[in-house]
Amino acid sequence: MANAMLLPVILSFLILPFSAMALTQDFCVADLPRGDTPAGYPCKAHVSADDFYYNGLALPGNTNNIFRATVTPASVSQFPGVNGLGISAARVDIAVGGVVPLHTHPAATELIFVTQGTIVAAFISSDSNTVYSKTLNKGDIMVFPQGLLHYQYNIGVTPAVLLVAFSGPNPGLQITVLALFANNIPSDVLPKLTFLDAAQIMKYKSMLNGTA
Repeated sequence: MANAMLLPVILSFLILPFSAMALTQDFCVADLPRGDTPAGYPCKAHVSADDFYYNGLALPGNTNNIFRATVTPASVSQFPGVNGLGISAARVDIAVGGVVPLHTHPAATELIFVTQGTIVAAFISSDSNTVYSKTLNKGDIMVFPQGLLHYQYNIGVTPAVLLVAFSGPNPGLQITVLALFANNIPSDVLPKLTFLDAAQIMKYKSMLNGTA
């Protein structure tokens, strides 16, 4: 009984420091040269309005690549004002026939808003490997829960443009096909991991600049 009564008191002491920090500090613009830490970037000493402004999403990204798609991020590295605020953004450009391949953001939930074109977007649950897929048109939104594998591809006749919001200042990114083939995993190990034959593995490694 005594332990049960002490629990709310202990929790209040754990929560108070964070509440106090939130009340006494409006923001913490990232001091990028000092480097990232597990708690985020240290705060910049002198800030201006420019720290809370970013125009990097105004122009289309270059889709001249193997995926015919590109992501232009506005995370803490590009937009220091979002440090500590639990939010960041991005722009995604997908050419006709292009794809944003299977990938994950380990540190954030993602919300996409289609501003142009028609795409298919989907994510895969971790418990049952169920695929949740929707066709999205201009004005539609979809959410991908944090850490879950997801993808998008353009099924329209015009380029597609997405605006993206993340629930963290540095969402992270791991693209599955690059994680497998654009690195130095030994080629004799990959058949065990993927069930692909040696010829297929060498083809993908060559395409993605992996090493043998």
